[in-house]
Amino acid sequence: MSPVRRAPHQLTHTQSTLRRDYLDQVVDLLWPAPATVAVGRPGPGSAPVVSEFVVVPSLARPHLLVPLHARRAAATALRRYSEPRTRLAKYRLEVLARAMRTGLGELVMRDRVRVEAADGSPAGIEAHLTEVLGRRVQLSLHIGPARANRKPVLQLLSEDGDVIGFVKIGVNDLTRRLVVAEAGSLAHLAGSSFGITAVPRLLHSGVWRGLQVLVQSPLPIWEKRAPLPPERLAQSMLEVAAVDGVTTERLVDTPYWDRLRTALDELTPTDPVEQLRTAFAALDQRAQDAEVPMGAWHGDWTPWNMASLPHRVLVWDWERFERGVPLGFDALHYDLQRAVVRKGADPRLAVARCLAQSADLLAPFGVEPRYADVVALTYLVDLAVRYLTDGQAEAGARLGVLGQWLLPELVERVTTP
Repeated sequence: MSPVRRAPHQLTHTQSTLRRDYLDQVVDLLWPAPATVAVGRPGPGSAPVVSEFVVVPSLARPHLLVPLHARRAAATALRRYSEPRTRLAKYRLEVLARAMRTGLGELVMRDRVRVEAADGSPAGIEAHLTEVLGRRVQLSLHIGPARANRKPVLQLLSEDGDVIGFVKIGVNDLTRRLVVAEAGSLAHLAGSSFGITAVPRLLHSGVWRGLQVLVQSPLPIWEKRAPLPPERLAQSMLEVAAVDGVTTERLVDTPYWDRLRTALDELTPTDPVEQLRTAFAALDQRAQDAEVPMGAWHGDWTPWNMASLPHRVLVWDWERFERGVPLGFDALHYDLQRAVVRKGADPRLAVARCLAQSADLLAPFGVEPRYADVVALTYLVDLAVRYLTDGQAEAGARLGVLGQWLLPELVERVTTP
Protein backbone atom coordinates (compact mmCIF):
# COMPACT_ATOMS: atom_id res chain seq x y z
CA MET A 1 0.00 0.00 0.00
CA SER A 2 1.39 3.42 -0.94
CA PRO A 3 1.86 5.76 2.04
CA VAL A 4 0.69 8.64 -0.15
CA ARG A 5 -2.75 7.84 -1.50
CA ARG A 6 -3.82 8.17 -5.11
CA ALA A 7 -6.92 9.99 -6.22
CA PRO A 8 -9.83 7.92 -7.52
CA HIS A 9 -10.34 7.53 -11.26
CA GLN A 10 -13.44 9.73 -11.22
CA LEU A 11 -12.27 12.81 -9.37
CA THR A 12 -14.74 14.32 -6.94
CA HIS A 13 -12.35 16.78 -5.30
CA THR A 14 -11.06 20.05 -6.62
CA GLN A 15 -7.34 20.37 -7.25
CA SER A 16 -7.09 22.61 -4.19
CA THR A 17 -8.65 19.95 -1.97
CA LEU A 18 -6.34 17.33 -3.44
CA ARG A 19 -3.35 19.57 -2.74
CA ARG A 20 -4.49 20.05 0.87
CA ASP A 21 -4.98 16.32 1.38
CA TYR A 22 -1.55 15.69 -0.13
CA LEU A 23 0.04 18.31 2.14
CA ASP A 24 -1.36 16.58 5.22
CA GLN A 25 0.01 13.24 4.05
CA VAL A 26 3.45 14.60 3.17
CA VAL A 27 4.11 16.49 6.41
CA ASP A 28 3.30 13.33 8.36
CA LEU A 29 5.86 11.45 6.28
CA LEU A 30 8.58 14.10 6.54
CA TRP A 31 8.17 14.80 10.25
CA PRO A 32 7.04 11.52 11.83
CA ALA A 33 6.70 10.81 15.55
CA PRO A 34 8.13 11.61 18.03
CA ALA A 35 7.91 15.03 16.34
CA THR A 36 4.46 16.58 16.24
CA VAL A 37 3.10 18.66 13.37
CA ALA A 38 0.32 21.24 13.54
CA VAL A 39 -1.23 22.59 10.34
CA GLY A 40 -3.36 25.71 10.06
CA ARG A 41 -3.19 28.47 12.67
CA PRO A 42 -1.99 26.53 15.70
CA GLY A 43 -1.84 27.98 19.17
CA PRO A 44 1.00 27.48 21.65
CA GLY A 45 2.26 23.89 21.74
CA SER A 46 3.61 21.76 24.54
CA ALA A 47 7.08 21.22 23.04
CA PRO A 48 9.74 23.49 21.54
CA VAL A 49 9.09 24.62 17.97
CA VAL A 50 11.98 23.41 15.80
CA SER A 51 10.62 24.47 12.40
CA GLU A 52 7.78 26.64 11.18
CA PHE A 53 6.63 27.28 7.64
CA VAL A 54 4.32 29.74 5.91
CA VAL A 55 1.76 28.11 3.62
CA VAL A 56 1.75 29.98 0.29
CA PRO A 57 -0.71 31.35 -0.60
CA SER A 58 -3.05 29.66 1.91
CA LEU A 59 -4.13 26.35 3.35
CA ALA A 60 -7.15 26.45 1.03
CA ARG A 61 -4.80 26.58 -1.99
CA PRO A 62 -1.43 25.26 -0.82
CA HIS A 63 1.35 25.50 -3.40
CA LEU A 64 4.50 26.09 -1.35
CA LEU A 65 5.88 25.98 2.17
CA VAL A 66 8.61 28.52 2.98
CA PRO A 67 10.52 28.95 6.26
CA LEU A 68 8.93 31.49 8.60
CA HIS A 69 12.02 32.55 10.52
CA ALA A 70 14.52 32.73 7.64
CA ARG A 71 13.26 35.61 5.55
CA ARG A 72 16.01 35.65 2.96
CA ALA A 73 15.61 31.92 2.41
CA ALA A 74 11.83 32.35 2.11
CA ALA A 75 12.24 35.12 -0.47
CA THR A 76 14.64 33.00 -2.53
CA ALA A 77 12.31 30.01 -2.33
CA LEU A 78 9.50 32.10 -3.78
CA ARG A 79 11.67 33.50 -6.58
CA ARG A 80 12.81 29.99 -7.53
CA TYR A 81 9.37 28.43 -7.13
CA SER A 82 8.32 28.68 -10.77
CA GLU A 83 9.09 30.29 -14.10
CA PRO A 84 6.65 33.21 -14.58
CA ARG A 85 5.21 33.13 -18.10
CA THR A 86 4.25 36.81 -18.26
CA ARG A 87 5.66 40.09 -17.01
CA LEU A 88 2.67 40.48 -14.72
CA ALA A 89 3.22 37.05 -13.18
CA LYS A 90 6.91 37.84 -12.72
CA TYR A 91 6.03 41.14 -11.07
CA ARG A 92 3.57 39.49 -8.69
CA LEU A 93 6.09 36.83 -7.70
CA GLU A 94 8.73 39.46 -7.04
CA VAL A 95 6.31 41.50 -4.90
CA LEU A 96 5.50 38.39 -2.88
CA ALA A 97 9.19 37.55 -2.46
CA ARG A 98 9.95 41.08 -1.24
CA ALA A 99 7.01 40.90 1.15
CA MET A 100 8.46 37.73 2.67
CA ARG A 101 11.90 39.36 2.85
CA THR A 102 10.54 42.31 4.85
CA GLY A 103 8.21 40.28 7.06
CA LEU A 104 5.00 41.59 5.51
CA GLY A 105 4.24 38.30 3.79
CA GLU A 106 3.82 36.39 7.03
CA LEU A 107 1.26 38.96 8.19
CA VAL A 108 -0.87 38.43 5.08
CA MET A 109 -0.39 34.67 4.69
CA ARG A 110 -1.16 33.39 8.17
CA ASP A 111 -1.52 29.63 7.69
CA ARG A 112 1.36 27.63 9.12
CA VAL A 113 2.95 24.23 9.35
CA ARG A 114 4.61 23.98 12.74
CA VAL A 115 7.00 21.20 13.79
CA GLU A 116 7.67 20.57 17.48
CA ALA A 117 10.21 18.26 19.11
CA ALA A 118 10.67 17.59 22.81
CA ASP A 119 14.48 17.91 22.70
CA GLY A 120 14.43 21.10 20.60
CA SER A 121 16.66 19.56 17.91
CA PRO A 122 16.00 19.39 14.16
CA ALA A 123 13.41 16.72 13.52
CA GLY A 124 12.38 14.38 10.73
CA ILE A 125 13.73 14.99 7.27
CA GLU A 126 15.56 18.11 8.45
CA ALA A 127 17.57 16.09 10.96
CA HIS A 128 18.39 13.53 8.27
CA LEU A 129 19.53 16.13 5.75
CA THR A 130 21.58 17.92 8.40
CA GLU A 131 23.40 14.65 9.05
CA VAL A 132 23.84 13.82 5.36
CA LEU A 133 25.07 17.26 4.31
CA GLY A 134 26.97 18.13 7.47
CA ARG A 135 25.23 21.48 7.87
CA ARG A 136 21.89 22.94 8.91
CA VAL A 137 19.68 23.90 6.00
CA GLN A 138 16.39 25.71 5.49
CA LEU A 139 13.67 23.86 3.60
CA SER A 140 11.03 24.89 1.11
CA LEU A 141 8.44 22.30 0.05
CA HIS A 142 6.64 22.38 -3.29
CA ILE A 143 3.04 21.06 -3.33
CA GLY A 144 2.41 20.05 -6.93
CA PRO A 145 -0.76 19.12 -8.83
CA ALA A 146 -2.16 15.59 -8.86
CA ARG A 147 0.00 13.20 -10.89
CA ALA A 148 0.97 9.57 -10.44
CA ASN A 149 4.64 10.56 -10.17
CA ARG A 150 4.06 13.43 -7.73
CA LYS A 151 6.58 13.35 -4.92
CA PRO A 152 7.86 15.72 -2.22
CA VAL A 153 10.42 18.10 -3.75
CA LEU A 154 12.42 20.22 -1.33
CA GLN A 155 14.56 23.24 -2.07
CA LEU A 156 17.53 23.50 0.29
CA LEU A 157 18.65 27.00 1.25
CA SER A 158 21.07 28.70 3.59
CA GLU A 159 19.97 31.30 6.14
CA ASP A 160 21.25 33.95 3.70
CA GLY A 161 19.08 32.64 0.89
CA ASP A 162 21.70 30.79 -1.14
CA VAL A 163 20.37 27.71 -2.93
CA ILE A 164 22.26 24.64 -1.72
CA GLY A 165 20.44 21.90 -3.58
CA PHE A 166 17.21 20.12 -4.35
CA VAL A 167 15.80 17.00 -2.76
CA LYS A 168 13.42 14.47 -4.28
CA ILE A 169 11.77 11.91 -2.03
CA GLY A 170 10.25 8.68 -3.31
CA VAL A 171 7.23 7.76 -1.22
CA ASN A 172 5.66 4.82 -3.09
CA ASP A 173 6.72 2.13 -5.54
CA LEU A 174 6.60 4.40 -8.60
CA THR A 175 8.27 7.46 -7.11
CA ARG A 176 10.92 5.40 -5.31
CA ARG A 177 11.78 3.79 -8.63
CA LEU A 178 11.97 7.18 -10.36
CA VAL A 179 14.17 8.69 -7.64
CA VAL A 180 16.53 5.71 -7.82
CA ALA A 181 16.57 6.02 -11.61
CA GLU A 182 17.44 9.72 -11.45
CA ALA A 183 20.29 9.06 -9.05
CA GLY A 184 21.63 6.47 -11.48
CA SER A 185 21.19 8.84 -14.42
CA LEU A 186 23.07 11.67 -12.70
CA ALA A 187 25.87 9.30 -11.72
CA HIS A 188 26.10 8.05 -15.30
CA LEU A 189 26.08 11.53 -16.81
CA ALA A 190 28.66 12.89 -14.36
CA GLY A 191 31.52 11.74 -16.56
CA SER A 192 30.08 13.12 -19.79
CA SER A 193 31.89 15.91 -21.59
CA PHE A 194 28.94 17.87 -22.93
CA GLY A 195 29.57 21.01 -24.91
CA ILE A 196 26.64 23.24 -23.98
CA THR A 197 24.45 20.98 -21.83
CA ALA A 198 24.69 21.32 -18.04
CA VAL A 199 23.40 18.62 -15.67
CA PRO A 200 23.02 18.68 -11.85
CA ARG A 201 25.58 16.84 -9.72
CA LEU A 202 24.53 13.97 -7.50
CA LEU A 203 25.18 14.96 -3.87
CA HIS A 204 23.49 12.09 -2.03
CA SER A 205 21.33 9.04 -2.66
CA GLY A 206 19.98 6.86 0.11
CA VAL A 207 17.05 5.55 2.12
CA TRP A 208 15.48 7.21 5.15
CA ARG A 209 12.60 5.54 7.01
CA GLY A 210 11.70 3.56 3.89
CA LEU A 211 11.68 6.66 1.68
CA GLN A 212 14.13 7.08 -1.18
CA VAL A 213 16.08 10.34 -0.87
CA LEU A 214 18.02 12.08 -3.64
CA VAL A 215 19.97 15.30 -3.15
CA GLN A 216 21.33 17.09 -6.21
CA SER A 217 23.16 20.33 -6.81
CA PRO A 218 21.31 23.41 -8.06
CA LEU A 219 21.75 24.65 -11.59
CA PRO A 220 22.23 28.44 -11.95
CA ILE A 221 18.74 29.22 -13.20
CA TRP A 222 19.07 32.72 -11.72
CA GLU A 223 21.66 33.72 -14.33
CA LYS A 224 20.82 35.82 -17.38
CA ARG A 225 18.73 33.95 -19.94
CA ALA A 226 19.33 33.73 -23.67
CA PRO A 227 17.07 32.95 -26.64
CA LEU A 228 16.74 29.28 -27.55
CA PRO A 229 16.55 28.88 -31.33
CA PRO A 230 15.57 25.41 -32.61
CA GLU A 231 19.13 24.73 -33.76
CA ARG A 232 20.54 25.26 -30.26
CA LEU A 233 17.86 23.12 -28.66
CA ALA A 234 18.59 20.33 -31.14
CA GLN A 235 22.34 20.66 -30.44
CA SER A 236 21.78 20.12 -26.74
CA MET A 237 19.42 17.21 -27.35
CA LEU A 238 21.95 15.64 -29.70
CA GLU A 239 24.65 15.85 -27.02
CA VAL A 240 22.44 13.83 -24.72
CA ALA A 241 21.44 11.43 -27.49
CA ALA A 242 25.08 10.66 -28.26
CA VAL A 243 26.27 10.34 -24.65
CA ASP A 244 26.97 6.62 -25.15
CA GLY A 245 27.29 6.69 -28.91
CA VAL A 246 24.81 6.37 -31.76
CA THR A 247 24.08 3.31 -33.88
CA THR A 248 21.77 2.76 -36.84
CA GLU A 249 19.65 -0.36 -36.47
CA ARG A 250 16.55 -2.06 -37.79
CA LEU A 251 14.02 -0.83 -35.25
CA VAL A 252 12.03 -4.04 -34.80
CA ASP A 253 15.24 -5.99 -34.07
CA THR A 254 16.40 -3.71 -31.25
CA PRO A 255 16.24 -4.50 -27.52
CA TYR A 256 14.16 -1.33 -27.22
CA TRP A 257 11.40 -2.81 -29.38
CA ASP A 258 11.38 -5.94 -27.22
CA ARG A 259 11.18 -3.81 -24.05
CA LEU A 260 8.26 -1.85 -25.45
CA ARG A 261 6.41 -5.02 -26.41
CA THR A 262 7.03 -6.56 -22.98
CA ALA A 263 5.82 -3.42 -21.20
CA LEU A 264 2.62 -3.55 -23.25
CA ASP A 265 2.10 -7.23 -22.48
CA GLU A 266 2.46 -6.58 -18.74
CA LEU A 267 -0.32 -3.98 -18.60
CA THR A 268 -3.61 -5.02 -17.04
CA PRO A 269 -6.15 -5.49 -19.87
CA THR A 270 -8.53 -2.54 -20.21
CA ASP A 271 -10.14 -0.86 -23.21
CA PRO A 272 -7.29 1.68 -23.56
CA VAL A 273 -4.69 -1.07 -23.22
CA GLU A 274 -6.37 -3.22 -25.88
CA GLN A 275 -6.53 -0.22 -28.22
CA LEU A 276 -2.85 0.42 -27.63
CA ARG A 277 -1.92 -3.21 -28.27
CA THR A 278 -3.87 -3.16 -31.53
CA ALA A 279 -2.09 0.03 -32.57
CA PHE A 280 1.31 -1.44 -31.70
CA ALA A 281 0.61 -4.56 -33.75
CA ALA A 282 -0.17 -2.38 -36.77
CA LEU A 283 2.91 -0.26 -36.10
CA ASP A 284 5.06 -3.38 -35.89
CA GLN A 285 4.06 -4.27 -39.45
CA ARG A 286 4.70 -0.74 -40.69
CA ALA A 287 8.12 -0.60 -39.03
CA GLN A 288 9.54 -3.82 -40.50
CA ASP A 289 11.90 -2.04 -42.91
CA ALA A 290 12.66 1.01 -40.77
CA GLU A 291 16.34 1.55 -39.96
CA VAL A 292 16.78 4.40 -37.52
CA PRO A 293 19.54 5.95 -35.39
CA MET A 294 19.47 4.77 -31.77
CA GLY A 295 20.84 6.58 -28.73
CA ALA A 296 19.72 8.12 -25.44
CA TRP A 297 16.98 10.53 -24.44
CA HIS A 298 16.25 12.67 -21.41
CA GLY A 299 12.73 11.29 -21.25
CA ASP A 300 10.87 14.44 -20.16
CA TRP A 301 12.56 17.34 -21.94
CA THR A 302 10.09 20.20 -21.65
CA PRO A 303 10.35 24.01 -21.42
CA TRP A 304 9.90 23.80 -17.64
CA ASN A 305 12.70 21.25 -17.18
CA MET A 306 15.36 23.44 -18.76
CA ALA A 307 16.74 26.96 -19.06
CA SER A 308 18.78 28.59 -21.81
CA LEU A 309 21.78 30.70 -20.76
CA PRO A 310 24.19 32.52 -23.10
CA HIS A 311 26.74 29.68 -23.07
CA ARG A 312 24.86 26.75 -21.57
CA VAL A 313 21.58 24.90 -21.68
CA LEU A 314 20.57 23.81 -18.18
CA VAL A 315 18.56 20.59 -18.04
CA TRP A 316 17.14 18.94 -14.92
CA ASP A 317 14.63 16.20 -13.93
CA TRP A 318 16.52 13.18 -15.27
CA GLU A 319 14.31 10.49 -13.74
CA ARG A 320 13.12 9.25 -17.16
CA PHE A 321 16.56 9.13 -18.83
CA GLU A 322 16.92 6.06 -21.01
CA ARG A 323 19.49 4.66 -23.40
CA GLY A 324 18.98 2.66 -26.56
CA VAL A 325 15.90 4.44 -27.95
CA PRO A 326 15.21 5.98 -31.37
CA LEU A 327 16.87 9.37 -31.73
CA GLY A 328 14.56 12.36 -31.71
CA PHE A 329 12.15 11.29 -28.97
CA ASP A 330 13.16 14.36 -26.96
CA ALA A 331 12.31 16.70 -29.84
CA LEU A 332 8.88 15.11 -30.27
CA HIS A 333 8.17 15.22 -26.54
CA TYR A 334 9.25 18.85 -26.25
CA ASP A 335 7.06 19.89 -29.17
CA LEU A 336 3.98 18.06 -27.87
CA GLN A 337 4.28 19.17 -24.24
CA ARG A 338 5.00 22.78 -25.16
CA ALA A 339 1.94 22.88 -27.40
CA VAL A 340 -0.42 21.40 -24.81
CA VAL A 341 0.89 22.87 -21.56
CA ARG A 342 2.50 26.16 -22.54
CA LYS A 343 0.39 27.15 -25.52
CA GLY A 344 -2.89 25.63 -24.36
CA ALA A 345 -3.50 23.70 -27.57
CA ASP A 346 -6.16 21.04 -27.74
CA PRO A 347 -4.24 17.84 -26.83
CA ARG A 348 -5.55 15.74 -29.72
CA LEU A 349 -4.85 18.50 -32.23
CA ALA A 350 -1.36 18.86 -30.74
CA VAL A 351 -0.73 15.14 -31.32
CA ALA A 352 -1.88 15.49 -34.94
CA ARG A 353 0.36 18.51 -35.43
CA CYS A 354 3.35 16.71 -33.90
CA LEU A 355 2.86 13.79 -36.28
CA ALA A 356 2.46 16.10 -39.27
CA GLN A 357 5.74 17.86 -38.44
CA SER A 358 7.67 14.73 -37.48
CA ALA A 359 9.98 14.79 -40.50
CA ASP A 360 11.11 18.34 -39.72
CA LEU A 361 11.40 17.68 -35.98
CA LEU A 362 13.49 14.54 -36.53
CA ALA A 363 15.70 15.80 -39.37
CA PRO A 364 18.46 17.11 -37.03
CA PHE A 365 18.73 13.62 -35.54
CA GLY A 366 19.46 11.85 -38.81
CA VAL A 367 16.08 10.15 -39.16
CA GLU A 368 15.21 9.55 -42.81
CA PRO A 369 11.98 11.33 -43.80
CA ARG A 370 10.38 8.05 -44.90
CA TYR A 371 10.79 6.66 -41.36
CA ALA A 372 9.83 9.81 -39.45
CA ASP A 373 6.23 8.74 -38.95
CA VAL A 374 7.34 5.36 -37.59
CA VAL A 375 9.58 7.04 -35.02
CA ALA A 376 6.86 9.54 -34.06
CA LEU A 377 4.22 6.83 -33.68
CA THR A 378 6.64 4.74 -31.64
CA TYR A 379 7.16 7.72 -29.33
CA LEU A 380 3.39 8.00 -28.84
CA VAL A 381 3.15 4.30 -27.97
CA ASP A 382 6.03 4.72 -25.53
CA LEU A 383 4.35 7.73 -23.91
CA ALA A 384 1.02 5.90 -23.66
CA VAL A 385 2.68 2.90 -22.02
CA ARG A 386 4.27 5.26 -19.50
CA TYR A 387 0.96 6.90 -18.63
CA LEU A 388 -0.82 3.56 -18.28
CA THR A 389 1.97 1.92 -16.30
CA ASP A 390 2.18 4.86 -13.91
CA GLY A 391 -1.59 5.10 -13.48
CA GLN A 392 -1.82 8.76 -14.44
CA ALA A 393 -5.59 8.59 -14.96
CA GLU A 394 -6.16 7.07 -11.53
CA ALA A 395 -3.97 9.76 -9.98
CA GLY A 396 -6.07 12.53 -11.49
CA ALA A 397 -3.46 13.83 -13.94
CA ARG A 398 -4.84 16.31 -16.45
CA LEU A 399 -3.73 14.25 -19.46
CA GLY A 400 -4.12 10.89 -17.77
CA VAL A 401 -7.20 9.74 -19.72
CA LEU A 402 -5.54 8.73 -22.99
CA GLY A 403 -8.82 7.94 -24.72
CA GLN A 404 -9.60 11.65 -24.82
CA TRP A 405 -6.54 12.73 -26.78
CA LEU A 406 -3.60 10.42 -27.56
CA LEU A 407 -5.19 7.07 -28.38
CA PRO A 408 -7.74 8.25 -30.99
CA GLU A 409 -5.08 10.03 -33.02
CA LEU A 410 -2.57 7.20 -32.63
CA VAL A 411 -5.04 4.51 -33.69
CA GLU A 412 -6.30 6.54 -36.64
CA ARG A 413 -2.82 7.35 -37.89
CA VAL A 414 -1.27 3.92 -37.43
CA THR A 415 -4.13 2.11 -39.17
CA THR A 416 -4.19 4.50 -42.13
CA PRO A 417 -2.14 3.13 -45.05
